[in-house]
Parts: sequence; structure tokens; C-alpha cells
Amino acid sequence: MSACVPTRADEPRREEHSHEPHSPPPARRPRLAGADVSASIAVFLIALPLSLGIALATGAPLQAGLVAAAVGGLVAGRLGGAPLQVSGPAAGLTVVTAELIHQYGWRTTCAITVLAGIAQLGLGLLRVARTALAVSPAIVHGMLAGIGVTIAVAQLHIVLGGVPHSSVLDNLRELPAQLARVHPAALAVSVLTLALLVLWPRLPGRAGKLLRKVPTPLVAVAVATTTASLMGLSLPKVDLPSWSSHALAALPDGPVLGLVAAVLTITLVCSVQSLLGAVAVDKLVAGRPEQSAQVGRSDLDRELLGQGAANVVSGALGGLPIAGVAVRSSANVHAGAVSRNSTMLHGVLVVIAALLMVPILELIPLASLAALVMAVGIQMVSLHHIRTVTRHREVLVYAVTTLAVVFFGVLEGVTLGIAMAVGVALHRLTRTRITHDETEGVHHVHVRGQLTFLAVPRLSRTLHLVPQGADAVVELDGSFMDHAAYESLQDWQNTHTVHGGTVELVGRRSGVRIGEPTGPAGLQALTGVAPEESDDCRCHPWTPWRNHQCEIPEAALLRDGQPGDTQGTEADGTGGGAAPSDADGALRADGTDSTGGHGGTGEPGKVSEPSPSSGGADALARPDAPEDNTAYASEGTGTSTATGTGAGPRAGTAAATSTGARTGAAADTGTNTGTGAATDTSRPSARQLARGISAFQRNTAPLVRGELARLAREGQQPSQLFLTCADSRLVTSMITSSGPGDLFVVRNVGNLVPLPGRESGDDSVAAAIEYAVDVLEVRSITVCGHSGCGAMQALLASEPGAAQTPLRRWLRHGEPSLQRMSAEDRPWARLAGRAPADAVEQLCLTNVVQQLEHLRSHESVARALRAGELELHGMYFHVGEAQAYLLTEGHEDRVFDHVGVADLSA
Repeated sequence: MSACVPTRADEPRREEHSHEPHSPPPARRPRLAGADVSASIAVFLIALPLSLGIALATGAPLQAGLVAAAVGGLVAGRLGGAPLQVSGPAAGLTVVTAELIHQYGWRTTCAITVLAGIAQLGLGLLRVARTALAVSPAIVHGMLAGIGVTIAVAQLHIVLGGVPHSSVLDNLRELPAQLARVHPAALAVSVLTLALLVLWPRLPGRAGKLLRKVPTPLVAVAVATTTASLMGLSLPKVDLPSWSSHALAALPDGPVLGLVAAVLTITLVCSVQSLLGAVAVDKLVAGRPEQSAQVGRSDLDRELLGQGAANVVSGALGGLPIAGVAVRSSANVHAGAVSRNSTMLHGVLVVIAALLMVPILELIPLASLAALVMAVGIQMVSLHHIRTVTRHREVLVYAVTTLAVVFFGVLEGVTLGIAMAVGVALHRLTRTRITHDETEGVHHVHVRGQLTFLAVPRLSRTLHLVPQGADAVVELDGSFMDHAAYESLQDWQNTHTVHGGTVELVGRRSGVRIGEPTGPAGLQALTGVAPEESDDCRCHPWTPWRNHQCEIPEAALLRDGQPGDTQGTEADGTGGGAAPSDADGALRADGTDSTGGHGGTGEPGKVSEPSPSSGGADALARPDAPEDNTAYASEGTGTSTATGTGAGPRAGTAAATSTGARTGAAADTGTNTGTGAATDTSRPSARQLARGISAFQRNTAPLVRGELARLAREGQQPSQLFLTCADSRLVTSMITSSGPGDLFVVRNVGNLVPLPGRESGDDSVAAAIEYAVDVLEVRSITVCGHSGCGAMQALLASEPGAAQTPLRRWLRHGEPSLQRMSAEDRPWARLAGRAPADAVEQLCLTNVVQQLEHLRSHESVARALRAGELELHGMYFHVGEAQAYLLTEGHEDRVFDHVGVADLSA
């Protein structure tokens, strides 16, 4: 890992010479990682019994399953675009293949597999892989569920000692007769296999943890085979004929339309299953940082080409159709594979087994393989998928697809599923709910859904329920309005306004309005905020903003024909500042800006708009007021003042003061004197607060109410303690993409962790740490520093013997960081890729490392670390770059690296 490090006089410069300037780079020898070897063995042990079982379920020669497994590992593993996806005979293709074998015979089925592979190669060359992902997940899950039901019903006959029939209806019809003539030995072996499949992953204790590393399918089949052999049970067993008599593909023989439909079915099922599997593998790898750093994202077009090539080879060699297999791919990722070598080596092991282990494989009872495949079929009907499609209101599509696959076939089922998905989408597009109600004389019209021409008659009828001359609010809760609906709404609005009524058109999101409001009463009744408190705010969350507040419109300057008080802006030279950044000077120990100028947002001399969370003051002035206004701002600490004077009918002086070290909110006190004294609710900060609360209640609260209700019932269960600075620019939920209940946050000036037991120490931070570790049982603690930290600037600018203010006494907990940075025997904390910008940034980085050491001194943290129940992370956030860095710790190396590159396990 390279990093730009500021060199010190006592540090010798490191020289790196990889080769002579004009010599070729040393040749790299291909290496086979140990993780790939162990992963390939785990996948092989799973693939071997499953491949035989799937071949048995399709009615194909059992050797065809081994051929497909070997080709899937070697060809798809080498050419595919998903390095860690394992391909082979998939359970999702069982029903399709069984139907083709029954209808056309085995050799023609192999030819169909070859043609399907050629079709996949064509689709891969056309680069349409992403288009396959447009198929609704409800259709895919429904298709797999239908196939799973078909497999389970068919294999149940073999489990009971009988022979399955060609269709689900026949199998269901013959099931009572089969139950009447159960084969006891076959049933006993099957029950033993199923019991091991269920119980083996649940073995308790340390011994169970070691035993669970052996693949469950291998254990189940091996134990059942051994038991049957020792007891001398007479059962049908695996029969692998000589490879010399293995059947290969022949020219397709059958009706052209039927063959075309068969090729399209194999192509569709193989392609969709493989591409969705590749996406799923990407998600699995992304959750394992040690692998994601070495494995790139899947190339879906290349994956389609690899699958096509594998199907061509498998069909030509007499193998089953091939697709990406979720069970084997998941095992490959969880076993720690880091390259495609694991997939290819598993294919080599299958070839070796097919050639050298035939006598052992022929001891396996068919009833055990049938039980294994039946369990796989049952697992394909996933309760998680059913809950997901129900939550997204796609359960009808899922049910139709599942039932159609079971009773009509895969191609017919997918076709009906697509038709149902299109029908549901059209229904949602045309289904619009329009309601009308009256509250305190204000008529509310709620439009929920897409507003198209089909809804215009109902919209018109509802709008005409509003009496002429009445106040009306029309709330549009949808994402689309066509031209016909727009004209109808505008015509009614114009007519209603002409007759003396008022109309307020509002959208679902904060500040979304259609046209200009024609009266204030509607909005006041809807939001509970008076007109002067909601001056046409058009900003909405996480879009470009200035302290996330809107500028006060010019119309707000005039109320009842008289000029009113407003916030100072850049134009008139007044305003409250946000926290000073690197260019703005250091924060003095008494809380004032050392430059004596305005606070800014990263640009010297530029004044930002004040906000309730910025720590700045509200400077109130009229546009024509003398330019004697002053403003001082601090980074959430110390004292912040703003004064303004003005002349006119409301002549007077306004002052606001914010004092103390804030931890998330400031204690504001204010006075307003003069002939036109205003109440607190007329101050801009109060208007902003009321606007923000109103927007939350109207837009955000309905979306989060269910989740907050759940958290209220279950209590907080955060997994992380996040300790960071009180700086208003650090929005923890935004930086960490977290929501309610995810983080237990502690904020203070300088993200400091006082050492335990020190005289006049701080029990507040220690209490939060103890509560988070011992009571909430968090799994990690993160100390997050940031650029332009005013506390670190104050530490650098501190002078010995200064007055011991509350801020000064608090900052003494950061003095060990100063000492660490100045120590000659310790390496500097540094950023990967560049040197720290200045001494302030160097101290910010060093402070994070030092506070992590302070954390380890707390008894509860030390105890959890020894038990392996807790992890500590250091983080640095550069405000101006919006870039997060995580600390990677070595023995003599402490580097803050970009997130996504850092080794999170360090």
C-alpha cells in the first residue's frame, strides 16, 4: 500500500527498485492460492452428489450429471464473467430437461442443449445481458418455486420406493397408491438422508462447529450409503455404465416449432438463472471485504458468453444443460475463494472422481439421491421470497407463475407470469384514488397514484365538489401527470380562483408545488404553519443546499406594506457563519474566531446562511440598514454573537447569543427590542425550525412511522457506537448510510475520549461507552475525526497559562494527541495517496489514533476486546472532498485509506 508521507529530518528516505529502468518487469508466475484449493474441495464435495441426483431426477444417464459438472467448472469457470460463480447441472433445469428427454429422447436433448448454447453466445455478442435482468424477480422466484414443487412431488415416489410419472398431475394422482405399497428399506434410507440434511447444520457446541465444515449433502449421502451397505439392504443403486458406451449428441429430430420452443426455453432459463446468480454472488462478495478487494464485479455479457460455450461443450459431450448454481456458488464464496481457480479446480476434481471413483459411486442408493434432490426442490419454494413479493404487492404474479409452471410447463408458466406482471403494472398505472374531505372550512382533495387521462373524469367530479369561493388544497401523491390531467387541473384552478376561491397545489415531497399558491389559508390548515413561517421553501432532503435551508424570498420582506426583518445574506454583508474551515483560522480557547472575521463554509471571507444547526447567530437587518452589523461564529463551541441595527417604523436592535459547548444543539437566548418588537416565533431560526418540523410531519413521518413503531416496541439494538465531533457539517446518518436504530452516537467537541479515572475527568463520555458496550452490546466502536476541526485548531493555537474556561478545560483531553504528533519516536498517522494538507489535518489524523488508545483503557472496552466481542475503527472524513477514510493499523504503520480499498478486517 503506497501513501504520501511528509518526511521528517530524522527519517531516512526509502528507496524502492523493482528492476532496472530499461529491463522488462519480472515475469509473474501464476499462483494457486490456498483459499482457492480449500474452496474447490468444498464445492466438489457438494457438486458430486447433487449432480448425480439431478441427473436421476431428469431421467438422463447419471454420467451426464458428472459431465455437466466438469464442463461447468472448467469451461464456464474459465470463460465466464463471474469468477466465483460455480456452474453445473441446476435444479431449475430439471423439469425442462425431463420433459425434453421424455418427448425427444436423450441424444436430441443434447443437441437442443448445443443449440441453446449457440443462442446464448449470440445474445452475449449482442451485449443484451442486462436486459435479462428486466424480468420481474417475482416471475423468476415463481418459476423456481414451480420447478421445486415439481421436483419434490416426482422424487417423493422414489423416496417411497416407486417410480415417478411424467407429469405433476399423474404423480399426485398416483401418490395414494404409492403410499399403500411403501418400500421400507428405501423409505428408511431416505428418512436418514433427510434427517441428516436437517440436523447436521444445527450441531451445537465447539465440536459441532468443526463438524459443520464438512458439506451437509456429502455427509447425508455418505452416511446413508454406509448404513445401507452395512445392513445389506437390497435397494436400486447408482449405475454408471462404461464411458465407452456414453451417448453423445445427435442431429435434432422432431417438429421444427417444438424444437425452437425447446431451445428458447433452455436459453431463457439458463440465461436468467445464471445472470441473477452472478448478481447474487456480487452481493455476497461485497459483504466480505477480504474477497472484494481481490475479486472484481461480474461482467454479465462475458458470463453469458461463458455459459453459452459451456452448454455447447456439455451438450456435445452428452451432458446436461448448464447454468449458474446458487448452492455451489454460495459455498464457494463462504469457503473463501479469491479467484476463478477454485471453480476450475472443482471441475478437475469432478473429472478425477468420474474416472477413478466409479466403484464407490455405484454404492450410493438411488433413494438417498432422491431424498437429497427432493430437499433441494422444497428449498426452492422460499418463504423469504414469498414474504418479499407480498411486501411489494407482487404475490399474484408469483402465484400465477408458480401454478402455471407446475401444471403447464416452464415456458408456458413464464409466459403467463410475464403477462400477469404486465397486467399488474397497467392496473397500477391506471388505478388512481381520489378523495375529498373538509377540515375547518378548508376542502382537501387527495390524489394518490398516477394521474393520467383515464382518471380525468373522476378528478373532475371530485374537484367540482369544492364549493365556489372556498379555500382548497389539492395534494398530488404520485410521480406522473400527463397533459390531459394537467390541463384539467389548471382549468379548474383558474375557474375556482376567478370566483374568489383559493387553491394550493402541493406534491408529496417537501416544497413541490404546481403553480403559485393563490392563498395562504390552505397551506396553513394542511401544515399547521402560518404563512409567514413557510415562505415558499423549495429545498428537499439531500439535494444541493445551503445549510439545508431556503433563502427567504423577497416577498417576505414586505408584510402589510411595511418592510420586515429578515436574515442577513452575502449581498448585504451580514449573516451568521458556520464552522470555520482550514482557511478561516483557528478557534480560540474562548470560542471566537482567531481571524476576527466572519465564519465561513470553507471559503475565506464568504458568509453562509445561518441555520439552527450551524452554530452561527441570526443577524437581523433591513436592506437599507447601515453597514455596522457584525457577526462572529464558532464551530459549535464558545460564544457566537450577532447584532443588527436598523431605522424605520421598526427601528431597533436585535441580538442573539449562543454559548457553551454544543453536543448536537445550541442553547439560544435572544432579545429583540425596539418600537416594533417581535415575538420569538418571528425570528428566522424559529421559522426554519417550524418549516422543518412541518416538512417532516407531512412527508417523512408517514414513511418512517412503521419502522419507528417497531423500534419503540423492541427497544434500541444498535450494532455500532459512533463517536464523532459536534461539528454541524458532520451528518452521521448521511456519511454512514444509516437510519433510526442503527447507530448509538456520541458527539463532543473534538471527538475526544477522556482517559478513565483522571482527576476532574468527564463521566459523560465514559458512561456512554459503558452503556453501549455492556448494555447495548455493540459490536464495534468508531472514532471519527474530520477536516478543519476547530477543536484541533484551538489545540494548536493554545498558549500556556491561558484562562481556564470550560472549553479550555475540556480540550486538555486532546493534549496527548499533540504530544503524540510531536514525539520523534512515533510514526505519523497519514493518508493513503497524499500527504496531510497542513498541521491541523495531521493533528486531526493523530487525534483519532490517540483516542482509540484511550478507548482501550476503559474497562468495559478492554474486556470486550479480550473476549473478541468488539472491534475498534478509526475514521477520518474530509468535509470539502466528501471523502471518508478508514484507519488500517499495522505494527509501525497507521494509514487512513479510502473506503472500499482498506482492509476492514485489520
